[in-house]
Amino acid sequence: MPDWTRRDFLASTAGSGLVALTANRQTLAAHPSGAADAPMLSPNHEFEITLVVNGAPHHVRVDARTTLLDALRERLHLTGTKKGCALGQCGACTVLLEGRRINSCLTLAVMQQGKSITTIEGLANGNGLHPVQAAFVEHDGFQCGYCTSGQIMSAVGLIQEGRTGSDDEIREQMSGNICRCGAYSNIVAAIKDATAHGA
Repeated sequence: MPDWTRRDFLASTAGSGLVALTANRQTLAAHPSGAADAPMLSPNHEFEITLVVNGAPHHVRVDARTTLLDALRERLHLTGTKKGCALGQCGACTVLLEGRRINSCLTLAVMQQGKSITTIEGLANGNGLHPVQAAFVEHDGFQCGYCTSGQIMSAVGLIQEGRTGSDDEIREQMSGNICRCGAYSNIVAAIKDATAHGA
């Protein structure tokens, strides 16, 4: 076996990889459907889907990369759900999916076909505020208001989950929702009040 240096080995490996890649491209060109004979969809392939939002079905056309957040805001014009970090870290985009809290910026719209989605626009009962919304107003659970829709949706979810046993539990359960203004103590007070009034 010849005395190969690390550089020789890497150069040889890279050359072999290039040959294999070229052969693979030629194979794909000759058989574009691949081994499974299934059509390959490009990321921008569009789908017609139905999103059930706030109790009403909405037919929308989205590509495979469209997040639920963007579908709500840009296709359905429900702008109460806010786009914050787009990384699932701030909670401004929180909605309820089948009654559970989710970050809509991390969820693909095409995966929610036919599922029940509740946004901040769907909480109020006509002109009457949802008890959590009313409690946030009563306790000044917001300042700038940008995060408020996500805070309220998360609060509704955790109350439904029965996770409001103590201030510490509420803080832990709301820790995924960031308030840059620091209205946390008022948010906790609002959630406790809403829970006490049967929200």
